[in-house]
Amino acid sequence: MKIIEGIKKEKIYGIIREDDPEYSYEIARAYIEGGIKFIELNSPLIVTKKVSKLDNVIVSQGGIITTAQAHSALESGAKIISSPIFQTNLVRFASCYKAFLIPSTTTPNEAYSAWRARMPLIKIYPVAEMGGVQYIEDLVKPMPFLNLLPCGFVKLDEIEGYLKAGALAVGIGRELYAKNSYQEIVQTVKNVVDMVR
Repeated sequence: MKIIEGIKKEKIYGIIREDDPEYSYEIARAYIEGGIKFIELNSPLIVTKKVSKLDNVIVSQGGIITTAQAHSALESGAKIISSPIFQTNLVRFASCYKAFLIPSTTTPNEAYSAWRARMPLIKIYPVAEMGGVQYIEDLVKPMPFLNLLPCGFVKLDEIEGYLKAGALAVGIGRELYAKNSYQEIVQTVKNVVDMVR
């Protein structure tokens, strides 16, 4: 199955933004046990190496802004490169290495430019600051061909709204794991996965 088809089917793109390698790895394991199959790590590459060896997961390395970082991410086992920006150097790198790149955009012009650059999936980040669910709806209405992944302070009770507004999938992080124990994270993830199915 192609990555884009998998993300469309799963609808939940789990994000972990933590510096502590052990904590990040624990959250990743809880995500997987709960049923999340696509995980973006904004953590040291040692975590990417460990998580990419686990079953039933495709790892994305987040925070990529240079081709050197992208290369290191792929060498560490990441199958997806996720960037907080949209720039041509990374587009060329992804094309050269046949890597799946998810760029981030904020404005309609940026999103359209990313689509023109043949990006199969485009992050809208930070979506909460841009207007949340309504902003996704406003982007998709004139440009229904965009495959959008809203990210950034997404709340659990907003997930269905984003999907109904036209998002291909939803990126969600701390709402899944902040201040929760391992089993609480697993249960929260299971609830979210069941909801979107």
